[in-house]
Amino acid sequence: MANFAKPENALKRAEELINVGQKQDALQALHNLITSKRYRAWQKPLEKIMFKYVELCVDMRKGRFAKDGLIQYRIVCQQVNVSSLEEVIKHFMHLSTQKAEQARSQAEALEEALDVDDLEADKRPEDLMLSYVSGEKGKERSDRELVTPWFKFLWETYRTVLEILRNNSKLEALYAMTAHRAFQFCKQYKRTTEFRRLCEIIRNHLANLNKYKDQRDRPDLSAPESLQLYLDTRFEQLKIATELGLWQEAFRSVEDIHGLMSIVKKTPKASLMVVYYAKLTEIFWISGSHLYHAYAWFKLFSLQKSFNKNLSQKDLQLIASSVVLAALSVSPYNQTRGASHLELENEKERNLRMANLIGFNLESKLENREVLSRSAVLAELVSKGVLSCATQEVKDLYHLLENDFLPLDVASKIHPLLMKISKLGGKLTSASSVAEVQLSQYVPSLERLATLRLLKQVSQLYQTMKIESLSQMIPFFEFSMVEKISVDAVKHNFIAMKVDHMKGAVLFGNMGLESDKLQDHLAVLAESLNKARAMIYPTPKKASKLGEVLPGLGEIVDKEHKRLLARKSIIEKRKEEQERQLLEMEREEESKRQNLLKKTEEAEKKRLAAMFEQQRAERIRKEIEERELEEAQALLQETEKHLKRGKKKPILDGLKERQEQEKRLQKVAKTMDHLERAKREEAAPLIEAAFQRRLVEEKVLHEREQQLEVELSRQRHDGDLKEKNRLARMLENKMIFQESVISRRQAEFDQRRVEREERIKQIIQARKQERDIKRKKIFYVRSEEERIKKMRKDEEARKREEAERRRKEEAEHKAKMDEIAEKQRQRERELEEKERLRREALLGRAPEGISRPSELPAGSRTTEPVVATPAAAAAAPTTGKYVPKFRLRPESSGPAPPSEPDRWGKPAPLEPDRRAAGSRAPPSQSDRWTSGSRAPPQDSDRLAGGGSRATPPDSNRFGGGSGSSKAEPWRSSRARNPQRG
Repeated sequence: MANFAKPENALKRAEELINVGQKQDALQALHNLITSKRYRAWQKPLEKIMFKYVELCVDMRKGRFAKDGLIQYRIVCQQVNVSSLEEVIKHFMHLSTQKAEQARSQAEALEEALDVDDLEADKRPEDLMLSYVSGEKGKERSDRELVTPWFKFLWETYRTVLEILRNNSKLEALYAMTAHRAFQFCKQYKRTTEFRRLCEIIRNHLANLNKYKDQRDRPDLSAPESLQLYLDTRFEQLKIATELGLWQEAFRSVEDIHGLMSIVKKTPKASLMVVYYAKLTEIFWISGSHLYHAYAWFKLFSLQKSFNKNLSQKDLQLIASSVVLAALSVSPYNQTRGASHLELENEKERNLRMANLIGFNLESKLENREVLSRSAVLAELVSKGVLSCATQEVKDLYHLLENDFLPLDVASKIHPLLMKISKLGGKLTSASSVAEVQLSQYVPSLERLATLRLLKQVSQLYQTMKIESLSQMIPFFEFSMVEKISVDAVKHNFIAMKVDHMKGAVLFGNMGLESDKLQDHLAVLAESLNKARAMIYPTPKKASKLGEVLPGLGEIVDKEHKRLLARKSIIEKRKEEQERQLLEMEREEESKRQNLLKKTEEAEKKRLAAMFEQQRAERIRKEIEERELEEAQALLQETEKHLKRGKKKPILDGLKERQEQEKRLQKVAKTMDHLERAKREEAAPLIEAAFQRRLVEEKVLHEREQQLEVELSRQRHDGDLKEKNRLARMLENKMIFQESVISRRQAEFDQRRVEREERIKQIIQARKQERDIKRKKIFYVRSEEERIKKMRKDEEARKREEAERRRKEEAEHKAKMDEIAEKQRQRERELEEKERLRREALLGRAPEGISRPSELPAGSRTTEPVVATPAAAAAAPTTGKYVPKFRLRPESSGPAPPSEPDRWGKPAPLEPDRRAAGSRAPPSQSDRWTSGSRAPPQDSDRLAGGGSRATPPDSNRFGGGSGSSKAEPWRSSRARNPQRG
């Protein structure tokens, strides 16, 4: 391995080897230089070396060497000069393409040279033998010998470049250009196998980009420029795949585009989406998926109508007609009837994938619910106005197939319409994505649909029909084809029919009483009768209890609905504002990132320039030091020579010589300093003069450029004036249009403002009513709570008062009873004592005779106090013996007053008569104690516990006269306590 001091030497050496025919050695020499670690800093000569290196690789078809050299050069240029790497790669691809074209042109020229009348005369015997043995023609052999090697090398070149440029943010544009050139290579030379490999390579690069997210210089897919490059590459891949007829690869390309859209969460531009759906229509039509084909056409129509302002009416009619015919071409029955569970799961997964590609959202858990269906797409076309944009023939065909019921005439009416539709179509002038529309491709499917509709309608009218009659009614197919169509329809339970070839008849229906047809007719009849009965005898509407309770519920619901709509509009506006802010933030972040990237590149350039300047200064300093060192060494050698020539001198002489030598060295150093100062003083005016000349030259250049700019500005100004004069003619029309637009927008703004104010008023009123209702409810609840609390407090206070009152009454009653008992005991003691004293006084006994009341006779015990009359009390001490009461009447008392009549009018008898008749009058005090008469019940019961019950005493009980028949109440205070009077 030869080591070169400078890269230019290696380039010279390679050119010398090339001149003598040693290209392999020259390539090896350049390869060693490029892969050497010594030259890892980028220099301008390295670019020339790489140009020569790739030229040698192309001439010798050394793809491996080219790949190694480009990888090493990428390492060198990655952070310094990426444009140099781009130029080298472009030169490499240009040389490879040029060599392939030259080989192809040589093969074609050779084929033209071999194209003579007598081909066998021009051939050599060995060529004839080779042609007979191999069986190859001249063109195939020339292609194999000349073209194929260069095509292989060109394909290897594209693969190498894509591998070098992959996942590098600084080389994205070159990567996209290389991919486009590789696609064009596959398209030009019909290289289907290489195209599949190329798609797989690009797909793997994107997968690795998403897998390794911490890679250095990784492209940012969220950046608009990077995303646009990746999308352009995928759409070019999709176009080439459809042009080559590789429909499987085209479908995978569509999935790649959808996956890329899912990664970045952004929708591409409308122009790209139009291409996307246009290619989807072709893919689904080729695959036989007519339902997805119709949905793709519908999306394409929506995009063209919304975003293509230059779309003509004719082109719009053709596209709308294609959409309607594509939807009609879908089979009217479900193809998955009777399928297994695994097949249904696969079909469901397929529906999910297709719906995601088309742009519709499907739930992952769907059982029997139709999402993508023929009826749904037809209803969507009618509701969105697609049918109204189609041609009249298509409209008539739609009504005949979907709405009308003409079993005998449907085929005869559809046939001329299909003939007219088959002639419609052509190229679209205003829709660049859709090159051509041919409606004739839908005619076979429509004929099949018309046959199914005819069989369906005939089966509802007839039970049997001759085969000849049915064949005459269907002009599209022979009866054998009709039979195949009917077999498939019967298999999927669309119609019920049988063909009897022995009788030459067709039998419709299941021939049973419980057939589906009869059931359907009975159900329809029942529904119709119910509707008629409801119209004749409408059921009275019962008043809703809820309506009685809440009479204003409808108004509240309407207000709530309006409030929710207003809230929804506010939320949508907030979402739009948030999205706009997010977009602005993304733009700001992108601009910041670009500015940061530019600043980083500028800082890197400044750093490299400073590093180069530092290396240059270091090199100059080293050269100066080496030169000074060489001069000093030369001076020392000369001094040593002088010392050796002379004789031996004493030590003092040696010291003197050394001192002189030091002085000479100092003098030499001083001389060199003066010399350097003198050189700089001489160079200073020269530098100043050069600077002044540079100023003059730059001033002249500035004036010339300024003059040129003035001329250009004057020309632009003149052009602008001409343009202004040209446009001034439209100023009036522009002002009219502007005023109309402003007035229309002002009116719309005023209307929307009024609506908004009305909506706000309604919302405020609704909220005010809600607040009033809420306040009333709160007030009512609080009032009820306070009332209940007050009732509870009053009840508790009443209970406490009642308990207190009862307690007091019980205490008072107990105290009274205790007092009464105490008084009763006191009276008994007093009476006993008085009785004892009276008896002792009357009987003349000693006071010690009877000491206790218990020693008295049983009849003499009483609880009432004995009060003696004054006469008895006065007579007792004088007589000294017992005198009955009736004998102790006062002398001053007169005759007894007449007795008062009782309540029945009878006069009360006198007291002597009552006594004589044995009446039970109340005895006197003396009688009670002498005759043993009983005391009142309460006293006798309390003291003795026995005896007859006496009559309650009257007011003259203790007096001498007869008492009144009207006695006082038994429980009067005088009866209870006689001593109170």
